[in-house]
Amino acid sequence: MISYHAYRNGRLETVETWESGCWIQLRPPFAADELANISKEYDFHIDFLTDPLDTDERSRYEREDETRLIVINTPVLSQAEGDNDGIYITVPVGLILQEEHIITITASESHPVLRLFEENKVKNVNPANRPNFVLRIFEHTVYRYLTCLKRLNVKRNLIEKELYDSSRNRELKQLLSIEKSLVYFINALNGNELLKMKMKRTDFLGIRHDEDLSDLFEDIIVDNGQALEMANIYTNILNGTMDAYGSIISNNLNITIQRLTMITIVLTVPMVIASFFGMNVLVPFQESQHPAAFTGIIALSMLLSFAVIFYFRKKKMF
Repeated sequence: MISYHAYRNGRLETVETWESGCWIQLRPPFAADELANISKEYDFHIDFLTDPLDTDERSRYEREDETRLIVINTPVLSQAEGDNDGIYITVPVGLILQEEHIITITASESHPVLRLFEENKVKNVNPANRPNFVLRIFEHTVYRYLTCLKRLNVKRNLIEKELYDSSRNRELKQLLSIEKSLVYFINALNGNELLKMKMKRTDFLGIRHDEDLSDLFEDIIVDNGQALEMANIYTNILNGTMDAYGSIISNNLNITIQRLTMITIVLTVPMVIASFFGMNVLVPFQESQHPAAFTGIIALSMLLSFAVIFYFRKKKMF
């Protein structure tokens, strides 16, 4: 699917056909040979279109004649329905810069960052100014990471509160999903940070003499580092939480087993007495048919049981 967007009257508008300085957006579903035809029409290698569709593609940039490719990884909500899948995953976005337009391509049908530009939620963005357009995409990609990290942290706090009163596996599976999302984020943010630093060092966007864009790029790199630090902190907290919860479960299990063992020992005392007098032996006072004979044996059993309980309580074992 292909759409064209041009800057008119201070906002991005969808146009019917290509025009100079427009933004060409490519997203699934793709028709047969659509990518091949686009690469031929705009005269660049088809790998510039197919590489960003690989979900495992690393963040990088590449130049071929006058065409430049930037691949950056961005966070999206996972569509998988399994309990063990990450809540968020990262997918690459390809930015193809040519002299008269910019092309974006991604495997996501509704990419959250690109949708902001498409719906004019990002103001004063002109695709004709390609370096500024690329930097604004970088900027809102970092903001998207920060937003997703805050949501994951809130969800982790809620799950922790449930874990104090529950021993179900569902909460642990949710923590594993958060952990997977954080791992995806850390790997993607590391790659994005290296990409941006290398682009700034080599002046890939040609903005070295533009102070405003250079400052914006520097701020984006700083924000990316902050997002990476947050992801690492949340990962460490999550790992500590899961380790602590594992220790709590193990300790609770030991306490439960200990209590059951103590109860078994206490109940064993009257059972041994009852078993002994249940054999072919004389019960005390049986010959005289004393009415307190049976009651005395029960009292003795209870007395010995309470003595065992007192002993365990004194040793703080019960």
